[in-house]
Amino acid sequence: MTAATISAEEGTLATVKRGLKLSPELRPGFAGTLALAIVSMAGRVAVPIAVQQGIDKGIRAAGGPDLSVIGLVVVLTIATLVVSTTCGYLMTRRLFTVSETALGALRSRTFRHIHDLSMLHQQSERRGSLTSRVTTDIDQITQFLQTGGVMLLVTSGQLVVTTIVMLAYSWQLTLVVFAAFLPAVVVIRLYQRRLAKVYRTVRERTGVLLGAIGESVVGALVIRAYGVAGRTERRLDTAVDRLRVSQQQALRTSVTSFSTGELAAGLALAAVVAVGVWLGIGGGITVGQLTAFLFLVTLFIQPVQIATEVLNEAQNAVAGWRRVLDVLDIEPDVADPAAEGVALPEGPLSVRFDDVSYRYPGGPVVLADVDLEIPARTKVAVVGETGSGKTTFAKLLTRLMDPVSGAVRLGGVPLTTVRFDSLRQRVVMVPQDGFLFDATVAENIRFARPDLSDEQLELSFTELGLADWVAGLPHGVDTPVGERGEALSVGERQLVALVRAYVADPDLLVLDEATSAVDPATEVRLQRALDAVTRGRTTVAIAHRLSTARAADEVIVVDAGRVVQRGPHAKLVQEQDSIYAKLYASWLEQTR
Repeated sequence: MTAATISAEEGTLATVKRGLKLSPELRPGFAGTLALAIVSMAGRVAVPIAVQQGIDKGIRAAGGPDLSVIGLVVVLTIATLVVSTTCGYLMTRRLFTVSETALGALRSRTFRHIHDLSMLHQQSERRGSLTSRVTTDIDQITQFLQTGGVMLLVTSGQLVVTTIVMLAYSWQLTLVVFAAFLPAVVVIRLYQRRLAKVYRTVRERTGVLLGAIGESVVGALVIRAYGVAGRTERRLDTAVDRLRVSQQQALRTSVTSFSTGELAAGLALAAVVAVGVWLGIGGGITVGQLTAFLFLVTLFIQPVQIATEVLNEAQNAVAGWRRVLDVLDIEPDVADPAAEGVALPEGPLSVRFDDVSYRYPGGPVVLADVDLEIPARTKVAVVGETGSGKTTFAKLLTRLMDPVSGAVRLGGVPLTTVRFDSLRQRVVMVPQDGFLFDATVAENIRFARPDLSDEQLELSFTELGLADWVAGLPHGVDTPVGERGEALSVGERQLVALVRAYVADPDLLVLDEATSAVDPATEVRLQRALDAVTRGRTTVAIAHRLSTARAADEVIVVDAGRVVQRGPHAKLVQEQDSIYAKLYASWLEQTR
C-alpha cells in the first residue's frame, strides 16, 4: 500500500497524532500554555458574572442602588481583565515560539529526508511538489498553530467554562441552547469530512502549480527557442485554474458550515429570550441572571462561530501535514548504514562488480550480470552507445542506486555496508552537467573543502594548468557563476567541477562524460586538467568522446547492459568489426 493510499484512509485525528509524534518540540511547556489559556478565557466569563452581581446586588439592591457594590464589581472586573489579557499575551507568545521551533525542526527533518531519498525517487517526483512539502505545506501548519491553535485553545476552554456557569444560572436555558446548536454540530461534523478531502486537493494542486512555474523558469531558454511560450502559458493557466476551482470549492464548503453556525446562534438567542422571560415571570430567574445568561450565550456562540474558521484552517493544515507525512513515510531505498556501517579501508581503492544486475522499477534490465574487477590506481574508460548502461554503471559504483542482484565492492568491502560519510569522502563523482551553486567560483570549489585557504585554492588551479583561465575571468576566483552556473559556459562549468573534485582528493574518481558537450579547444584544456586530476588514483570515466578512452589504461565496452569487451584502447581498436572498433571509427569520422 502506498503512502498516498495510507494518507487517504487516515482520519484527521490520526494524522494530527502522527504529526505531533514527529514534532516532540510542541509538547514541552504545553501544560503551562494550557493553564494560561484557562486563566485568559476565565477572565471573559467573569464579565457576565460581574454584570449579574452589579444588577442584582448593586442596581436592584433592596434599599436602592448600592454604589459601593457597583464600584467593587467594577474594580474586580478591571483587575480580572488585566490578568486575563496578560495571560492571553503570554500564551500567544509561547505558542508562537514553540510552533516556530517545532515546525522549523520539522522543515529541516523533511528536507533531510527528501535529500536522503534515492536519485531515482527524486526524479520520479515533481520538483515543485517536493519543494511545496518543505515550504507551503509546513507554512499552513505553522499558520494554523499560531492563529487557529490559539483560538482553538481559548475557545475550547471558553466553551467548557461558559457551559458550567450557564448550568449554574439555569439548567433549563442551558438545555434550550444545546437544543438549538445540536443540529449545527451534526452539520459541521459532516462538512469537516468534506473539507479534509477538498483541502488535500488544494495542497496537491498547489504542488503541481509550483512545479509548472519552476519548469517554465528553468526551461525559459528552451521555451523561447522552440516558440512554445503560448503552450507553456496555457499549461500554467490550467494549473492556476484547477487550483482556483479547488479553493473555491473549499470556500463554498466552509461558508455553508459557517452559515449553519450563524443560524443556530440566532435561534439560540431568540429561544433564550423567550424562555428566559417566561421563567422570569414565574420567579425562576432574576433580571441580572437573565442578562448575564444572554452574555454567556454570546460567549457560547463565539466558539461555535469561530469553529468554522478554525476548521477551515485546521483541514488545510492537516492536508499539508498529510503530504509532509507522505514523504516522511517513504523509506530510503539507498539507506546509510550509519553506526552499523564500516569505513572504507585506507589507501588506494580497487573496484569489484560481483554478478551485478539492475533494472528500474517496472522496466527491463538495463545492466545484466556484470562481473569485473578494476585494480587500484587504474584509469578505466567505460564506453558504449547511448542507453547501453554506462551511467547506470557509474551510479551503482557511487551508490546513488543499489543493484537488484549481486554486489559492488570497493577495496573488498560491500558498498551497502559502507557509511555514507566515509563513502562520500573517499569517492567523488563529477556529473555530466557539472552543476554549480549560485555563488562564486571559489565558494563552489570550497563545497568540497570548506577549510581550503586562498593559497591552496590558487595552487590547485596552477597544478591543473588552469591559472591563466581563472585569471581571465572578470573577478578571478571571486567571479559569481549565477544560478546553476549559467553565467559560465558548459565547458567552464566542467572546469570548475573538476577543480572541486581535485581539491576533494578522493581515492576513487568517477567522471560521467565530463567532456561530452564542449568545443575542441575547451576539450583540450579539460583533457589536460583531467590528466592531472586522475593521476595516481583509481578513475572510472564514462566516456562519450573516445579521446578519453584513448588516454585510459583500459577500456570497458558496454552494450545493451552487458560488458562485451575489455582491454587497452590499442588492442580493442584492432579487433575488426568489434563494437569498440565501430564506435571509434564513427567518432574519428565525426571529428574530421
